[in-house]
Amino acid sequence: MKQDNQEIRLRFAPSPTGFLHIGNLRTALFGYLIAKSQGGKFILRIEDTDEKREVEGAVKSLLEILTWAGIEFDEGPGIGGELAPYIQSQRFDIYQKYSDELLAQGKAYRCFCSSELLEKMRNDQAEAKLPPRYNRACRDLSPEESLKRVEAGEKFVIRQKIPLAGEVKVIDELRGEIIFQAHDLDDQVLIKSNGVPTYQFANVIDDHLMKISHVTRGDEWLSSFPKNILLYEAFNWQAPKFIHLPLLLNKGGGKLSKRQGDVFVEDYRAKGYIKEAIINFCALLGWHPQGDKEILSIEELKNDFSISGLGSSPAIFDLEKLDFFNAYYLRQKSEKELIDLARPYLIEANLPTEGEKLERAFLIARDRLKKLSDSPEALSFFFEKIEAEENLIVWKNNTLETAKNNLAEILDFIAKIEENFWTKENLEEEVLGWVKREKEGRNGDYLWPLRTALSGLKNSPSPFEIAWVIGKEESIKRIKEVLNLQKF
Repeated sequence: MKQDNQEIRLRFAPSPTGFLHIGNLRTALFGYLIAKSQGGKFILRIEDTDEKREVEGAVKSLLEILTWAGIEFDEGPGIGGELAPYIQSQRFDIYQKYSDELLAQGKAYRCFCSSELLEKMRNDQAEAKLPPRYNRACRDLSPEESLKRVEAGEKFVIRQKIPLAGEVKVIDELRGEIIFQAHDLDDQVLIKSNGVPTYQFANVIDDHLMKISHVTRGDEWLSSFPKNILLYEAFNWQAPKFIHLPLLLNKGGGKLSKRQGDVFVEDYRAKGYIKEAIINFCALLGWHPQGDKEILSIEELKNDFSISGLGSSPAIFDLEKLDFFNAYYLRQKSEKELIDLARPYLIEANLPTEGEKLERAFLIARDRLKKLSDSPEALSFFFEKIEAEENLIVWKNNTLETAKNNLAEILDFIAKIEENFWTKENLEEEVLGWVKREKEGRNGDYLWPLRTALSGLKNSPSPFEIAWVIGKEESIKRIKEVLNLQKF
């Protein structure tokens, strides 16, 4: 599957600016899956050149959440590798070397225009309804004049010398050939006035030196694509294959926004979405597996993922679909696994975190869980009956008196069932048989008051499941409390 006998190497290159955006997780996942499906390597590189936006502890948090998600790196900070360092702030001498090379060859130039002058230029262009673009005032300075101004202490940036005319042809693996007109491109900054490289320049240098074969990134970077390719051509380097992933949109068709819901992986983890669901869900945001199979483990994805399955149309982030995946994977867990996963939520709700009763409760409740944070609400009534309105036990057109009489009759019947036979299966068989024989099969008249008396809830599992979880003694106690037996 390798192309041109080139080693398959992809990278994830995040900036340490805070939590991991769900879109960035998808980018990392797709890069990881392309690498692993083709027997390649996946590299982590930290792009920390923007000191103003860097958040303390973000790198540690990033590594922790990626490890939690199951994305493994072959090279990177703390992992090692022959092409270290993998942190951009430790590579400034490398960027300086290559910017000097471009300057010497006349493929880049120093720009001495002040920020005030550039701002005025942009304002004038906006008033004239022209696209904002540097006017190339310093492009034709002679090398002697440029050095003279440097020696005089003037601040400068280094800009890429973009061709003034002609076409720039680029190839995206999903969209094919795209043609840009050179005169529409700006002479982008490569090195800022403080000597720090821009994102675009450092990326090209690092991707080449780290032998990256494929670049996965969001399609918002398409506008920068021709400038990247021109840099590769300026150095006479072969460019990697570029895969610009489609936008992630919400169900309304807008861009994912924190104002409209959670966008960080840490938020979903905190709510009790488990990694299997998040990975499965993200893998299908722009990728279509062969066949109709939707449930795919990380191992299956590593084997089956292919670039040919990627599309260029925007992907819809459907929270209901994520809920579906999460509920499915929760159902695959054993009761003990669920307890381990849900323990933080149980502790917060002051619920038990161990024991056979809890395992039984999870066995009954897990089919109703969409996420782990639902556990307290789904389980709490097993441990403490919910106080409800007296009329809750009334079924349809029955009166409260009828409901209590029916509940009293069913209490007399189940009280005779021995502890050894107090299972959900036997309780269901015995009670339904009694209703059919003795009460003309009027299930609702008897099962509704029984279930609501046991749970205190309008919606809950069956009365047989509840009775089995809480046990015979507690079941009888709860029914008697509802009946207030001194009236009978």
